[in-house]
Amino acid sequence: MVIRENFENNLKELKRKINEMGELSIDALEKAFNALKMRDVEIALKVIEEDNDIDNLEQEINQFAVWLMAKEQPVARDLRIVVVVLKISNNIERIADFAVNIAKSTIKIGQANSLLDLTDLEKMKDISILMLKKSLKSFLEEDIALAKEVGDLEDEVDDLNIETYKKLTGYLSEHPEETNQLVQLLFVNRYLERVADHITNIAESTAYIIKGQMFDFNP
Repeated sequence: MVIRENFENNLKELKRKINEMGELSIDALEKAFNALKMRDVEIALKVIEEDNDIDNLEQEINQFAVWLMAKEQPVARDLRIVVVVLKISNNIERIADFAVNIAKSTIKIGQANSLLDLTDLEKMKDISILMLKKSLKSFLEEDIALAKEVGDLEDEVDDLNIETYKKLTGYLSEHPEETNQLVQLLFVNRYLERVADHITNIAESTAYIIKGQMFDFNP
């Protein structure tokens, strides 16, 4: 019983670290988008600098998970949880990388008059952050219904991605002098679409823990 209790405590610690990493990524996305919105290079640079904290936490989680597998040699459902933690930490790290990419686009745009209002990028960011919060809660509480909600929200991001692409490319054809900013906003559009993909991966991984089979929430 003591061995089992120790293992459960280690799993709780892994989950806590995953949640911490997720919260840091949410903060990075919020900061990166605020930098884009306000054309604030200082905030953008801070997002890039703070990404090291997320990278370090991912490494810590991965080492902890590998150590737990070697020490406890978990099987069945316990093994699924530890393996999924490795997958989720990688997805969260990729989400943080896209926040860094948004920050870099902000730096490249500079102080040009913002064309952000032409887009649905802020809506995409808001939905993505809601998705990430739901996916983390789904993982922590093993809630399959919340995981499925994440997949539904990804459809909204995909639709906004298509609309924003059309708006930006249409505007670009009429205003070639704005090429630099418009290209960067197209990149941001793509980054947010990929963020939503990675968040859906987290939800699908959670569903795998709960049901023991793979799910595709966005076929």
